[in-house]
Amino acid sequence: MTFSQRALYILRTFIKYISLVLITFISILPTVSTVITAFKTEEEYTSTNVMTPPNSWVYFKNFVTAWKDANMGLAFLNTFIILVFVLIGSIMFGAMLAYILSRFKFRGNEFIRNLFLFATLIPGIATQVTVYQIMHSMKLINTLQGYIILMMGTDVISIYIFIQFFENISVSLDESAIIDGCTYYGVFFKILFPLLKPAIITCMILKGVSTYNEYYMSNLYLQNKSIFVTVSTSLYTFTGPYGNQYNYICAGVIITILPALIIFILCQKQIYSGLTQGAVKG
Repeated sequence: MTFSQRALYILRTFIKYISLVLITFISILPTVSTVITAFKTEEEYTSTNVMTPPNSWVYFKNFVTAWKDANMGLAFLNTFIILVFVLIGSIMFGAMLAYILSRFKFRGNEFIRNLFLFATLIPGIATQVTVYQIMHSMKLINTLQGYIILMMGTDVISIYIFIQFFENISVSLDESAIIDGCTYYGVFFKILFPLLKPAIITCMILKGVSTYNEYYMSNLYLQNKSIFVTVSTSLYTFTGPYGNQYNYICAGVIITILPALIIFILCQKQIYSGLTQGAVKG
């Protein structure tokens, strides 16, 4: 290796690591700022900048106030109920629909697949007027069941993930089970569905994160915030036309992050396994 080649290699390595350090710093800066702000008193928040450490790291009044005033206990309960039903419904409907589209060849099969692909290209905000009118006519606005049904019906990505998995499972399994007297329901639930574990984990991660963080539709369709408050809408208790109480908001953000962080730490092996095995193959 000549001197110029070595110098070029060192320069590229230096730029690579400097870029990684810079990106990491930019990524963790909001989190660090949130943690610092969450432990500040109102006087400290108004008199210092966001990166100035608080005088005491054991000041938990902001967390208590955020929990009580934002009604976060009820918010976590509602969010948990929504997550359970949305995940079960999305996985079951997505897997069964993918089973039909991948195993049964009928006229219009490809057309239905293309419709799902076309649906992903339409911005969700562009259909909200029509969706709202449908929800209003069915009297599903301001109800948990209406919001759950709405969230279950917006998961096209999971359908494609399940289709890809079914296409990688040999059809001979279905044929052998049917020859032995198994019905199509038995083939799906007893033989194929247990083999979809990686795809199920992947869909649970994608759908669970999007549902947990979803704000627009929960704010639009769950209008009674005293009863149907969720984790994403509870933090807006501390916003108003005369200013925002960011010390309480940051404390609430940390509270909402903790359950997801605990689940990730306890289940990271299954999560990584599901994401790698559940990736759509070309």
